[in-house]
Amino acid sequence: MAVLTATTFGGKTWTPNFLQAIKIETCLGCGRCFKACGRGVMELKPVNEHGEFIEDEDEEESLRKVMTIANAENCIGCEACSRVCPKNCHVHSPLDLN
Repeated sequence: MAVLTATTFGGKTWTPNFLQAIKIETCLGCGRCFKACGRGVMELKPVNEHGEFIEDEDEEESLRKVMTIANAENCIGCEACSRVCPKNCHVHSPLDLN
């Protein structure tokens, strides 16, 4: 499997790991990952008691909010979101060039 790699300013090889999914069953909706990401990759969305996303936000139906991927194409693979997540909700993988 050939993956995208880069060289850092210091000459080390680095493999970016891009955000693939967020585990909504463990997400607290704390927003730490949202604040750590300056690229607008994620957004908070309300979910009901069954874990289904609610499109028309109604406070009576919404139990909580969870982080979702809004703009995956903006991810640069830095994994800053994972480093600040207290529940390890983020799933990353390198870009397969095949």
